[in-house]
Amino acid sequence: MKKIIYSPGEPSGIGPDLIIQLSCSTFWNQINIPIACIADPELLIDRANTLGKKIKIKEISNPVELKKNKRNEIQVIKIAKCPNTKYGKLHRSNAKYVLDNLNYGIDTALTNKKVGLVTGPISKENIISIDKKFSGHTEHIQKLTKSKDVLMLLESEKLKVALATTHIPLKAVPKKITKSLIINKAIILDDELKNKFKIKNPQITLLGLNPHAGEGGKIGSEEKEILLPAVKELRKKKINISYPKSADTAFTKKGLKETDAFLGMYHDQVLPVLKALSFGSAVNVTLGIPIVRTSVDHGVALDMAGSGKSDTASLKEAIKIAKKII
Repeated sequence: MKKIIYSPGEPSGIGPDLIIQLSCSTFWNQINIPIACIADPELLIDRANTLGKKIKIKEISNPVELKKNKRNEIQVIKIAKCPNTKYGKLHRSNAKYVLDNLNYGIDTALTNKKVGLVTGPISKENIISIDKKFSGHTEHIQKLTKSKDVLMLLESEKLKVALATTHIPLKAVPKKITKSLIINKAIILDDELKNKFKIKNPQITLLGLNPHAGEGGKIGSEEKEILLPAVKELRKKKINISYPKSADTAFTKKGLKETDAFLGMYHDQVLPVLKALSFGSAVNVTLGIPIVRTSVDHGVALDMAGSGKSDTASLKEAIKIAKKII
């Protein structure tokens, strides 16, 4: 039986709000898959009171005990106590609580292929305060699942974009772009589009690093020296990937229609397009790992926590995609 576990992320943000709001909506029954929330029940009760929502908490010890969702009821797995349940401001004391919940979710999904992990937004700033090596959800999941390589995919009904590099300074991007990196990321993307999204013959559009895709070497040499050789090797492997295209013309109506997924070189090359077309309803899917993990596409939104105005659209889509992939 397919099941989902939700790690709300930063307790001071909107992660807890989202699951409370969803549990009080018709979606909770209509999604037709049991969902457990990894959280301190006191956090959810305090936040529900702030939101003016009447909910029932049902504590369970593991996903095996999950039952069908009931409106206004949240099935909760308590791993640790949340030191500070106040919202709107980061509390360093909560950092370990966030990591403990996330680690439990990863381990549980690893041991049960019928369990998908959906994650809420975290504050990297807060976690780094206790773990200087922490660089993000995706990298942490890669480490714990012992995956050789991972790929961040952001997807919506309108398009899918994958990132060759993720959250690094722009000046560091050119040094990270290598032939082997592009080949590895493209292979993961091709495999996962086939296996997780059931696309039989994926068409991948590769974006250039430089403006106008280098313009034949006049505006940069990475396309000629790195990307083109990578494409030639990938095509020998029967992967349908384009030659490097300029990002300023790749996302035309024709380009969107002909592409199953875009492989961009860096974060802000592709995310502005995705968010312009699908803000609030896109989903982050981690590819290349042995578990199903989806996430919302937004941050902790400290200023929105406790207001009752948080948009649940992205979490809904993350749950839907996880259910589909499991």
